[in-house]
Amino acid sequence: MPPTQKTIIGVMGPGEGATENDKAAAFTLGKLIAEQGWVLLSGGRDCGVMDASCKGAKSAGGLTIGILPGTTRAGMSDAVDIPIITGTGNARNAINVLSCDAIIGCGMGAGTASEVALALKSDKFVILLNNDEISQRFFRSLAKNAQLEYANSPQQAVALIKQKLSEK
Repeated sequence: MPPTQKTIIGVMGPGEGATENDKAAAFTLGKLIAEQGWVLLSGGRDCGVMDASCKGAKSAGGLTIGILPGTTRAGMSDAVDIPIITGTGNARNAINVLSCDAIIGCGMGAGTASEVALALKSDKFVILLNNDEISQRFFRSLAKNAQLEYANSPQQAVALIKQKLSEK
């Protein structure tokens, strides 16, 4: 990556189905990502992991990108700095994944599962945060090389990304 480009970290997770634990972890992830000087990318909506991660990044003065499913800014998190209006619905998941240097799956839902699977297929570095053993086994079966790691805390997830980026 050229020295002038910013590192973009995707935080992917459930919207309406996010647990309080998912949202708390996402907020902390956003804050830690911003503290590294990285840009946070999410699905950009005003709910769940998307909203919490953006709010965490903003709390630390970070820059956020929201990849929105609709044709307007309706339902957008107020913590999104740069909205990307796609009009593509769930197909935006490809944009989410391909635009990032690394992906953190924080919680799990159908949309998150599709993003993680696409990230693995695209040979992106993926971290699953606080995911259950069934999810871990499933995604491990799809992973190539050492592109999948597991973290038990937002701090561990960020440390794994720092390590991976230093290897490039």
